[in-house]
Amino acid sequence: MRGINYMIDENGDRTAIVIDLKTYGEEIEDFLDGLEAESRKNEPKEEFNLVFERVLQAKTTDG
Repeated sequence: MRGINYMIDENGDRTAIVIDLKTYGEEIEDFLDGLEAESRKNEPKEEFNLVFERVLQAKTTDG
C-alpha cells in the first residue's frame, strides 16, 4: 500500500509501521482518537454541569 511501510526484525516479523502523514494524516488522527476513547472508557464519569462550573470558576480566579 502506497504511503505505508513496515519495519521488520531479523526474523522477518513486522514490528512497527511508518505511515506517510501527508497521505493518511486525517485517518491516523481519527484512529488515534478512537484508541484514546477506548483507553478511557472505564474512567469515572463526571457530570457536564459540574465540569462546566469548575472551568468557569477557574477562569474567574485566574484573572
